[in-house]
Amino acid sequence: MRGRRRAAETESADGGVDTGDTVDAVDAVIQGPHGPIPVRRYTTPTGTATIVWVHGGAFVKGDLDLPETHEVALALAGAGFTVITVDYRLTSIPGLGILGRASSPTRRIHYPVPVDDVVAVLRAVQGEARGGVILGGASAGACLSAAAVLRLAHDEAEPLRGVFFAYGIFHASLPERSREVRSRLRGRRRFTHIPLLLNAVNRVYAGSRAALADPHAFPGGHPLPGFPPALLIDADSDSMRASGEQFARELAAARVSVRYHVLPGTDHAFLNRPGDPGFAAGIRVIVDWARRLDVARGAPT
Repeated sequence: MRGRRRAAETESADGGVDTGDTVDAVDAVIQGPHGPIPVRRYTTPTGTATIVWVHGGAFVKGDLDLPETHEVALALAGAGFTVITVDYRLTSIPGLGILGRASSPTRRIHYPVPVDDVVAVLRAVQGEARGGVILGGASAGACLSAAAVLRLAHDEAEPLRGVFFAYGIFHASLPERSREVRSRLRGRRRFTHIPLLLNAVNRVYAGSRAALADPHAFPGGHPLPGFPPALLIDADSDSMRASGEQFARELAAARVSVRYHVLPGTDHAFLNRPGDPGFAAGIRVIVDWARRLDVARGAPT
């Protein structure tokens, strides 16, 4: 990947800025089945293992400059990883185009286009990364990442080293929320993240009734072959915990090595708020888990 270079301060794993090391951030494009896909590659002189990171945004918003994209990538690069972020195509909303981005009036974007973009980037990165690739995603990006794992397994492609998800939604219909989850909800998301609205967002992304039942659109509730070791992190106050908890159980039932964490005192999208204590806590959990993957393979950390 070649493209425009920029210098950026390194975000350390404890959430502080380490000005002693500079991240080399390169904007580039990768060709996919639907055209060029903008990506950004973050490297430091000590970068080793490679992470592909996929932002959230309800399938309809987000880009390479979103804090959940850029700040997370800086933090992971500062912890010693090479990070590639993905500006996948966003879902079209009828009558509104794509939130935050101009939309073609002649083409609607729904599943499988965003998954196709993520898979195309993964394949390109796998072709150049020594030692394999770790995949991560947040919220809707977690759904796309889980779907990409199933696509790679279906195509008998090179397996990933590991996969991690932050406050993801994995099921076409939100599983029933436990009494504990309901009791922890607070703030505006008590009303915006109700099952009715979350399921409506999923229907917009799917674009058809058939896609709602497709495991490569929503892996939750389906067989999960080919999954590498997995980490799931949920927010304490988040309706989507119902999906994350259920997906963690499904992975365990599929004999996947899975670690599941709920971060106390956090709300949905804490990785989109670098000043939130949950941001630093989440980065620490991800870095610790990813480094353990390196140790398990005998790679340097």
